[in-house]
Amino acid sequence: MRARVPKGAGNNAQNMNQMIRQAQKMQDQITELQDDIEARDFTSTAGGGAVELVMTGKKTIKSLTIKKEAVDPEDVEMLQDLIISAVNEAVSQIEQTTEDEMSKITGGVSLPGLF
Repeated sequence: MRARVPKGAGNNAQNMNQMIRQAQKMQDQITELQDDIEARDFTSTAGGGAVELVMTGKKTIKSLTIKKEAVDPEDVEMLQDLIISAVNEAVSQIEQTTEDEMSKITGGVSLPGLF
């Protein structure tokens, strides 16, 4: 007795190989994008420019500039708030940029664990 292979069954391996190649290509694009974002600088300001912060895509603070008029020994809390605001804004920029650019690669599909 001869075994019969269903029509079109021979293409499954070929389709699987194609899907694997596409997944590898997407992985390479994601890795390239992550490296690119990590190499970028993101600048944020607070208090109308009284505090300026530059953060790398790796979320490392590169520079912090505080204008003299922002330094009031009687109101240290305001300066602290401005710095916190600038840090949070830079982190938000990095996360939003990452999300926007990743969705271009993934077609808007969220892939858990990638970013």
